[in-house]
Amino acid sequence: MSDKPKVLIADKMNPLAAEIFTKNGCDVTEKFGMTPEELIAEIPNYDGLAMRSSTTVTPEILEAATNLKVIGRAGIGVDNIDVKAATDHGVCVMNTPFGNSITTAEHAIAMMFSMARQIPQANESTHAGKWEKKKFMGAELFSKTLGVVGCGNIGGIVADRAVGLKMNVIAFDPFLTEERAVELGVEKVELDDLFERADFITIHVPKNEKTVGLVNKDSIAKMKDGVRIINCARGGIVVEQDLKDALDSSKVAGAALDVFEAEPAKENILFGHPNVVCTPHLGAATTEAQVNVAIQVAEQMSDFLVNGAVTNALNMPSISAEDAPRLKPYMKLAEQLGSFAGQITEHAIKAVSIEYQGTVSEINTKPLTSMIIANLLGSQLDTVNMVNAMSIAESRGIQCSEVKTGSSQDWRSVIIVNVETEERTRSVSGTLFTGKEPRIVDIEGVRIEAALTDNMLFIRNEDKPGLIGQVGTLLGDAGQNIANFHLGRKPSGDSAICLVSLDSCPTEELMQNIANIDQVQIAKQLSF
Repeated sequence: MSDKPKVLIADKMNPLAAEIFTKNGCDVTEKFGMTPEELIAEIPNYDGLAMRSSTTVTPEILEAATNLKVIGRAGIGVDNIDVKAATDHGVCVMNTPFGNSITTAEHAIAMMFSMARQIPQANESTHAGKWEKKKFMGAELFSKTLGVVGCGNIGGIVADRAVGLKMNVIAFDPFLTEERAVELGVEKVELDDLFERADFITIHVPKNEKTVGLVNKDSIAKMKDGVRIINCARGGIVVEQDLKDALDSSKVAGAALDVFEAEPAKENILFGHPNVVCTPHLGAATTEAQVNVAIQVAEQMSDFLVNGAVTNALNMPSISAEDAPRLKPYMKLAEQLGSFAGQITEHAIKAVSIEYQGTVSEINTKPLTSMIIANLLGSQLDTVNMVNAMSIAESRGIQCSEVKTGSSQDWRSVIIVNVETEERTRSVSGTLFTGKEPRIVDIEGVRIEAALTDNMLFIRNEDKPGLIGQVGTLLGDAGQNIANFHLGRKPSGDSAICLVSLDSCPTEELMQNIANIDQVQIAKQLSF
């Protein structure tokens, strides 16, 4: 019996992947096209699972994966992997976030050209010997306005290429700074402004609860008559029935789709529409991209299985064995500070400065900084992790810095996160009680001591009487039980902060009612 780590390659990928696994000391088995039942039966034999988009990893598969240590996705999207279930089962999930960015961006540009000039339709007609020159009247890209929804790695490449085509490029992205926009040669705008101004709209955001159905009948109604829409991101971001209705009414002149709500898409309401260009999820389908992601996933997984190294992990920190014991109690604090700062930040981030004071300044703080940045950006982006957080921040023009001070005025150790946006600078500070329990101790200069829980309310308000009673009444009327109510205010008395722990998540209606209280300046639901 071999004691080498065993890896199952469940989807077809470049043969170099198997070669690298073998070279690096792993036993490799390739089995493609398994049903969920077949994978459940097979997976207990393996330490690693390498896959692309065809395989879906469900909680049932993870329950059966008694020996599985790592899942490697050859590509960026992990919506076909239940990452939470993997985490619960102690399985590391890795992806290859940068291996196919250029390929996907180029496909979006190709789809835009194809749609604007009706190339697929004209090709089919010409092959049929029809020679219908007058039928296929296209549209120029020159001087048109392209709206890029999501200007991260892929969207940024699309924007750069479109600027080269002499298009006017506008972009919406919560983390796009003015400096990065200038560097790309694009105009940063709000989403509704983009919808109203763009002649072409291209989607480059991850699929999550905030982006599902982003392009729907309401957002389409805001768009120009004759707008053209490209989606090479994920199916479900565009509501297909709403898009079809808009195409039928000529509100939308054309659509170019590489992704669909249900894949593989053997049937779809948009198939056969004369103004729709479709491809079968080919965004990453070039020889170069497939080689890149196959090499990367094999190297990352084998390094993890053989040497314990962690690269591009979505659900675990990158920490060496030597640093782990000292860092462990601070990792949860760093996670909570980053998540808190991210959830209360509403504008594009320009800079993040992290101050380590006291004994925490004496240890290796790089993993803590990565944890903070990952959770700060992770409030808006799905694919951020400790390994890629700093490079993503850099790609978006966010300046990150550390400051270490040997002593702290009030605490043995304290971590202070300062987030500078285009509107203001916010800060949040935390420490460890009894050396292991994370606590928030300062928010925007307001002293407040609170443990963070699953469901919380954050309220900044004018320091006037009556707030506690009004908030309590609204919570009581909504059937919400208060677990803890933490208060703090500035010495000047002009503003105060509440952190309220609840037993369950508040509804949108309840949050709106709280926000409507006269003294309330901001009210947000937070989750940790």
